[in-house]
Amino acid sequence: MFNKLKWAIAKSFIGKYLNDKTFLQIKYRRLMEGKRLDFNNPKGFNEKLHWLKLYYRNPLLTKLVDKFEIKKYVTEKIGKEYIIPNYGVWDNFDDIDFQKLPNQFVLKTTHDCGGIVLCTSKEKLDINKAKLKLEKHLKNNHYYKNREWAYKDVKPKIIAEKYFTNKGDNNENEGLIDYKFLCFGGEPKIMQVSTGRFNSSLKHYFYDENFQRLDIDGQHTSSAEKGIKKPQNFGLMLSLATKLSSNFPFVRVDFYEVEGKVFFGELTFYPAGGFYFYKPEKWEKAMGDWIKLETYEN
Repeated sequence: MFNKLKWAIAKSFIGKYLNDKTFLQIKYRRLMEGKRLDFNNPKGFNEKLHWLKLYYRNPLLTKLVDKFEIKKYVTEKIGKEYIIPNYGVWDNFDDIDFQKLPNQFVLKTTHDCGGIVLCTSKEKLDINKAKLKLEKHLKNNHYYKNREWAYKDVKPKIIAEKYFTNKGDNNENEGLIDYKFLCFGGEPKIMQVSTGRFNSSLKHYFYDENFQRLDIDGQHTSSAEKGIKKPQNFGLMLSLATKLSSNFPFVRVDFYEVEGKVFFGELTFYPAGGFYFYKPEKWEKAMGDWIKLETYEN
């Protein structure tokens, strides 16, 4: 109990007073099995993500991690037909007029991760619980959690989006499948398929650009487990990911496939904050090799 209290106090201190470089070095060593974070000669994938946090300060990134602003950018790049429809955007929860929203919708904070409320029926929605959750997220500056620079100056808002789901073979609601394309210098090289995000059965499966299964063991799935079937629009998603990832050293481009149509999810520049284990170790190295930092060095 005492150790937990000490760590809570330490985290509070670290979050407020340490500079980005020192903060990341301490957290990396603690979470990544004692490994040291080398900013002078980064090699692995996660190491290079942390380097990008410190030294790749493209001002466009602030717009691209904003869940509201990104839709304007994506519309210009690939077209409006891939955008999940918005029902509204607000600075405060109390400004939401629930009577004007449809029976099903999704509420999200625009500036962080996890600030999401799924409403499958307005009649059953616990508005007080939703308010408590979203107002808590509105107070967060996501940058401080893992020093992800792109989030530092995003203005917190709440958006309402159309609610989508997938029906399985037995017509049961299986939730949306995330198709996440890891793109290196504008080239999608790995697709991470994530299922069960909201029902406590999260799984990740990894495929190459030809939809061949990769032997990557993530933190939630073994490569020996049965995978998923190829999405109907795999080729289209691959093409769209290429367009959206051009001119960036690394970005993950996320899509959904609903009733035969593709919808854009988000752009992620630092997956898992740079603290995700990719095993065997060869993948950490290979993915690190694919990020070319020379172009962005000062």
